Amino acid sequence: MIKHLRDASDLDAANATLILDTARELARLTGGREVKKLPTLRGRTVVNLFYEDSTRTRISFEAAAKRLSADVINFSAKGSSVSKGESLKDTALTLQAMGADAVVIRHGASGAPHRLANWVDGSVVNAGDGTHEHPTQALLDAFTMRERLGRLAGLNVTIVGDVLHSRVARSNVVLLATLGAKVTLVGPPTLIPVDISATAQVSYDLDSVLPDSDVVMMLRVQHERMNASYFPSAREYSRRYGMDGARMARLPEHAIVMHPGPMNRGMEISPEVADSPRSTIVEQVANGVSVRMAVLYLLLGGK
Repeated sequence: MIKHLRDASDLDAANATLILDTARELARLTGGREVKKLPTLRGRTVVNLFYEDSTRTRISFEAAAKRLSADVINFSAKGSSVSKGESLKDTALTLQAMGADAVVIRHGASGAPHRLANWVDGSVVNAGDGTHEHPTQALLDAFTMRERLGRLAGLNVTIVGDVLHSRVARSNVVLLATLGAKVTLVGPPTLIPVDISATAQVSYDLDSVLPDSDVVMMLRVQHERMNASYFPSAREYSRRYGMDGARMARLPEHAIVMHPGPMNRGMEISPEVADSPRSTIVEQVANGVSVRMAVLYLLLGGK
């Protein structure tokens, strides 16, 4: 098994499948237990190093580490020495001195996990860096697809929306290709990176690809990362690229709708779709804990 998980490209098909299989087994082991904890990482220390606000990812990693009986240290940039000007390297050296076995990092700068891996002896897990990647989100998405549809190889996965600013989309494109799925990216031309056509198909017409899609993954429009006008209005975006009941009806009967969260309800996805039985949004959150348990377990020496 690899030492760090910084990018989806760190995983080959064998390692990615091992994580998914381990996640399924951990979900089975903890699902029926009154006490969810397993003693597998007792005595290990996991640090959650979050420079950006997060709810789902931070809590998911914390729950995963605690269910494996690891000691968890939550570090938030707000209210820490970072606000006084402390660099990432100095923070890393502090964590190294504390004996962190794994550091889960979310950072606004792309490439921060790669830099961190040079300064600590423990494993580094990327929980989202800038607009670069978010590999554990791609793993939990793949896990959810496999649990719902029974396979990944040969699936047609359509990823819709703000691909330009989406680290989730980048990790999914890489991982799903590794696992044998076919990915199509859909969105306004202004929100599709010009260099991504080498790794995935691109379409600007959502309605044309829906009948052949096994999975449709809606992406949040990341207004906070936009410094220009990428589409005329929210209403126009929703009309052309939003998933509503009429569009859901165009999907094959077995197809599912996904969203990494948090959602802009009424913009990229309607409440009708978000709350429908074909939506996996709540499942993705639950599956995220199992997948992150598997990642921490395997990176820290689990067999």
